[in-house]
Amino acid sequence: MSTSPGNLAQRYGAPSRGRRTAVVVGAGTVVVVFLGWLLWAMLFHANPAVSSEEIGHEVVDDHTATIRVRVTYGDGPVDATCVARAISHDKAVVGEQSFTPGRDEEAVQEVTVRTERRATTVEWIGCKTAGQTRYR
Repeated sequence: MSTSPGNLAQRYGAPSRGRRTAVVVGAGTVVVVFLGWLLWAMLFHANPAVSSEEIGHEVVDDHTATIRVRVTYGDGPVDATCVARAISHDKAVVGEQSFTPGRDEEAVQEVTVRTERRATTVEWIGCKTAGQTRYR
């Protein structure tokens, strides 16, 4: 009994050459599209217009909490809105403060959050501009 490649192809059928070419072209197209998307994401989202970080926070009394933040601008100061939330021991939001940061680049800002009752922590949500979809 002989099992030459010709007999196997005749017996079970062989994939067509056009099908193999189509799979290679399709896989290449998917790779090129993915790499294009990755490049777009790196170039257009790597440097946001505004970003921020929390330096520290303090619960002052039953109706006041403060938070210190640093706001960093991408290509210069822009109009941004920042949000901080005060949270109580039972994880309820007891105060929220929205503000517009000053125009000083890399300046530390202190924000006072008025609360309904005593807070245990202050959560920094972040800052965003009109063109940004999420807080940073």
